[in-house]
Amino acid sequence: MKRVRLVAALLLFVTVASGVFAQESALQTDVTPPGEESLQIPFMNIQLRQAEDNSEVALSLQLLLLLAVLSLAPSIIIIMTSFLRIAIVFDFVKRSLSLQQVPPAQVMMGIALFLTIFIMWPTLTQIYENAFVPFAAGDIDLTQAYHNFESPMREFMYRQMDGDPDYIRLFMRIGDLPPPATFQDVPTRALIPAFILHELTVAFKIGILLFIPFIIIDMVVASTLMSMGMIMLPPIMISLPFKLILFVLVDGWGLITQQLVASFGGG
Repeated sequence: MKRVRLVAALLLFVTVASGVFAQESALQTDVTPPGEESLQIPFMNIQLRQAEDNSEVALSLQLLLLLAVLSLAPSIIIIMTSFLRIAIVFDFVKRSLSLQQVPPAQVMMGIALFLTIFIMWPTLTQIYENAFVPFAAGDIDLTQAYHNFESPMREFMYRQMDGDPDYIRLFMRIGDLPPPATFQDVPTRALIPAFILHELTVAFKIGILLFIPFIIIDMVVASTLMSMGMIMLPPIMISLPFKLILFVLVDGWGLITQQLVASFGGG
């Protein structure tokens, strides 16, 4: 019986205490110091409704298209800028030096990214001034902003292929498109893949030139080891230090960077 009374007393105490605490919380919430506004708790309210006209549907589609473009931004940076050529050339440098883990791939991609920003800076500045700033100020609509963004990128890609428009002719012929009279007549859907193939070709040509001196070192070291009867010794263990010495003595990174920047005509 005593236990029952004790449990009942505890339950009564908890109930009374919770009620008092709730009243104090309500008073603290409702009462505000004089001269101060009451605290407003923000909340988010998302409502779905049917589109009233075609303009709202078009706006929704434009937003979806914008989100899709943002998700593809890394791919756009790779295929429509100088990043593609620089990244491939740096990979050829590692392979020609017989280096596997040094420098790490993240370091090489970081160098390629900042070199891309350096080369593309005039084009990016033009896009910012002609597309982003007027669009943010409300002077142009989304269609005009896209056109102002597309024009500098098209000019950059076409400038790289100005002396070698064979790939443009290839995709114009594959797509059964009429021969363009001017650069403006080349559609973007044909210009972008033509630019990608052109960059791959140029990067491979540079890679061939990079391999030639290091292949000669490998051949000389291998011939020397065979003449000395040291067949079991891997030639790469002997040729790698000589490759590194030659690369450092001629300032390989500086020469490669200078020639890469010069190959783009200053961006």
